[in-house]
Amino acid sequence: MKLSPSFLLGTLGMSVALAFSSAAVAQPVVVKFSHVVAENTPKGQGALKFKEVAEKLLPGKVEVQVFPNSSLFGDGKEMEALLLGDVHLIAPSLSKFDRYTKQVQLFDLPFLFDDMAAVDRFQQSEKGKELLNSMRNRGLQGLAYWHNGMKQLSTNKDTLQKPEDVKGLKFRIQSSDVLESQFRALDANPQKLAFSEVYQALQTGVVDGQENTWSNIYSQKFHEVQKVIAETNHGVIDYMVVTNSKWWDGLPDDIRDGLQKAMDEATEFANAEAAKLNERDRQRIVDANKAKVVKLSAEDVAAWRKAMEPVWKKFEKDIGADLIQAAQQANQN
Repeated sequence: MKLSPSFLLGTLGMSVALAFSSAAVAQPVVVKFSHVVAENTPKGQGALKFKEVAEKLLPGKVEVQVFPNSSLFGDGKEMEALLLGDVHLIAPSLSKFDRYTKQVQLFDLPFLFDDMAAVDRFQQSEKGKELLNSMRNRGLQGLAYWHNGMKQLSTNKDTLQKPEDVKGLKFRIQSSDVLESQFRALDANPQKLAFSEVYQALQTGVVDGQENTWSNIYSQKFHEVQKVIAETNHGVIDYMVVTNSKWWDGLPDDIRDGLQKAMDEATEFANAEAAKLNERDRQRIVDANKAKVVKLSAEDVAAWRKAMEPVWKKFEKDIGADLIQAAQQANQN
């Protein structure tokens, strides 16, 4: 049987189309995960674990690209990049979400949580999980909470024991109205700076001090340009791993389910790592003997609590008294 040229061309065209279609299907989903800290921090380790597990669960279907240390976007640009679809996963500090929902300001309230176990209990509660979905109307879907740790205060002065010791000092803060009010309550001067700018600002005296976790202080070498660190445990720095809700909802079911499973496993790993790294890095800072680590008495801590107390009342209406109460209850379990 002799086949017509048109039939042959049509068959060839279909074959080429199918080949291209198969090639397109075979292309893995690229997941760009951008963050602003070093790889040897809890967040950095969590991102690498997510990549490892996701690519193991979805072989050939996903390719996770991790960009640490603000190498893709700095912390001032990553949220915009996520909403534009230029990156798919970011893990900003919870302080960064106050312009999308005032409820997340809860985590910046000073002396709200007694310890990281209380933080974890609240985040795993119904109220805590609801906050992951509270920004979908703004294009953001929370996937998990990742721990960093409790915050400590540091300055370039010789004394840091009582609230009056920080009066008039300039403190670097994240972009957060609650944190700004926290330092105003101490008669200090808050300065909003990107995380990548903090070391130089401390080194040159643009700011006198900062608040951070042990692992961040050590990995960024802040202890080398500060004289004293007070072990205040006055707040928490945690992250929300967040994605673009439209991108997330548009993924094939098997891809989305696999990524969520990978995220769950990475979360468990990252949070355990956070506890280990903070304990280890606190000791490393002590051993380095560059900044003096000061343990506060119960009376000193009570004075810091009292000085920061007005911040709660100021933000209670925006956050919600019921949410604050739920967080407080996590301390009682």
